[in-house]
Amino acid sequence: MAVPGYQEFMYPFLQQLADGKEHSLQDMYELLARHFNLSELEIAEKLPSGKQTLLVNRIGWTRTYLNKAGLIKVVRRAVFQITEEGLRIINDPAITRIDRKFLMRYASFRVFTNGSKEDTESKLVNDNEEKTPHELIAENHQVLKKELQNQMLEKILQCSPQFFEQLIVDLVVAMGYGGSVNDAGRAIGKSGDEGIDGIIKEDVLGLDMIFLQAKRWKIESTVSRPEIQGFVGSLVGKKASKGIFITTSKFSKEAREYAQGLEKRVILIDGQELTDLMFTYNVGVSNEEEYVIKKLDLDYFEEGSL
Repeated sequence: MAVPGYQEFMYPFLQQLADGKEHSLQDMYELLARHFNLSELEIAEKLPSGKQTLLVNRIGWTRTYLNKAGLIKVVRRAVFQITEEGLRIINDPAITRIDRKFLMRYASFRVFTNGSKEDTESKLVNDNEEKTPHELIAENHQVLKKELQNQMLEKILQCSPQFFEQLIVDLVVAMGYGGSVNDAGRAIGKSGDEGIDGIIKEDVLGLDMIFLQAKRWKIESTVSRPEIQGFVGSLVGKKASKGIFITTSKFSKEAREYAQGLEKRVILIDGQELTDLMFTYNVGVSNEEEYVIKKLDLDYFEEGSL
């Protein structure tokens, strides 16, 4: 048989975790290949790019989707186990298949695939509609981007505070601030007093300065209003008018409302916004594959122009 589609792997994948123990991704490659009686040739079959096998790619996405729905949880890198909700699904005799439509019942999965908590019924109707190739490319590009952003945040948290400082330097320079990496590098992380983590030139000549505060906090943590107030107080002490507060976590509603109402210009960048900027300005990421979509050049086929 051919390598099954990623949705065909979902229920068997969860079944393999029913013992409640920790399992590695490598374990799942072997267990599921045996489950579907795949031949060595099928196991070795690669994507058109030739960079990864179909089996590894599809099981990898199965793992991602089940995790985003909350049916499994990541214990550490490439190691996971089933959740209580996952066990409930496996122990329900009425459920014999898990696919993308099934996972849409979970709010966390809807957020991952669509970016907002849309009504489930409406989303399922949309999924059943026939989509154009352009729509499918755009939709899947967003899913790939979100998964990459999650991986970036996890990696940042594994790195040292010094690395995080350098990451911020590289990012602001890539965005056109800081003059150069050397200029920015001498500024950030040097002051470390009065709630200021760094000072970046707004332009090459340094006609204006931007003060930085960087918090490498856990993704599930929340930066609240008092932290922003403390940062603003530091700006006042420095007689500064512009500041950027960057965190790997998120900001509370009160913190954002407070920042928006300030006379001083204070920009809040949370973990998702940080990785979105890194994605846009190619900091910490590289192109894996590129697909060029071409259209008909009508001007070329105008006979009068030849």
